[in-house]
Amino acid sequence: MPQKPFRFGLFWKLLLVLWLSMVLSVLVAIVYLRLSMGPTAPPPPEVMTLGLIPLVPLVTGSLAMLGVGVAVAWYLAGPIGHMRQGLRQVALGRFDTRVLPLLRGRRDELAELAEDFDRMAAQLEHLTKSRQQLLHDLSHELRSPLARMQAAIGLSRQDPAQAPALLERIERESGRLDELIEQLLTLHRLEAAAESWPVETMDLLDLLHAVAEDADFEARAQLRHVQLNAEGTFVSQVHGELLYRAFENVVRNAVKYTSPGTGVDIVARVDAGGSQLVVTVSDSGPGVAEESHERMFEPFVRLEGSESVRGAGLGLAIALRAVEMVGGSIRASARPGGGLTMTIQISRIPVKN
Repeated sequence: MPQKPFRFGLFWKLLLVLWLSMVLSVLVAIVYLRLSMGPTAPPPPEVMTLGLIPLVPLVTGSLAMLGVGVAVAWYLAGPIGHMRQGLRQVALGRFDTRVLPLLRGRRDELAELAEDFDRMAAQLEHLTKSRQQLLHDLSHELRSPLARMQAAIGLSRQDPAQAPALLERIERESGRLDELIEQLLTLHRLEAAAESWPVETMDLLDLLHAVAEDADFEARAQLRHVQLNAEGTFVSQVHGELLYRAFENVVRNAVKYTSPGTGVDIVARVDAGGSQLVVTVSDSGPGVAEESHERMFEPFVRLEGSESVRGAGLGLAIALRAVEMVGGSIRASARPGGGLTMTIQISRIPVKN
């Protein structure tokens, strides 16, 4: 195995620079003092000298300064070495690596750098676990309709008389797969390529009216309805397609869960300054436990009691990312009297001339 060439690292560079600078300053001070005092008697014979400089003070001073240089160089280079080792661990996929505890309570710029490193590693660890969970959930979501399609194909071979009904089932499962793949592509574009969505100048209340009208048409077939209360205008520069999907997913989700014979109430209002639009979407369904109000925006999350409702659990995840991309926010809360209320807040982006 070939040996690595000697590398003059940061520690040795710092040590050499510190030591030389201190030795040089002492030498200059001694020479200046000797010359400023003028001719003096020569030193005793037993005193070893280097030219005009006494040798013993020079050696002892150099050793003392060497010790100080080692301490200072280690103080500066040590944390960098820890971060270097941490980067190596992260490069190997060990995202649970943390550097700040190794710095033993330091409170300087290097400690802040280590804190940023730990924050980065924690984020990478979270993203990696999320991706792993996403792949696990995705495989499950794709396997279920595929398994039903394979079962339908097998039954049609056993009993050709059931072929028309089984073909209808295969077509329905194929549609679910197509919808799931489309939602996954949308979620990927939201997370990876925000600049690919065009910016448009539009009235968000007009957009909301279009979403409510389509949702009400579909809800009537399920003995439900959608009612919108919105006045005025709210013109802004936004990703129009993104917000349409966000509003649509939130409203459709409310229609799914509201009880038959009830409706979904949408209220949109512009604040007094005209700088922010607040939209609330309320249903009369079973509601969601408070501890699950944040989890319901995660991909593929199925909350208790929602297993009977068709869907992959991507609608609210897409809505959250879409609203956040335009600088807005979305949150869930319990509706007084039962049900769930989604509150969407969007700030106006002035139209550029």
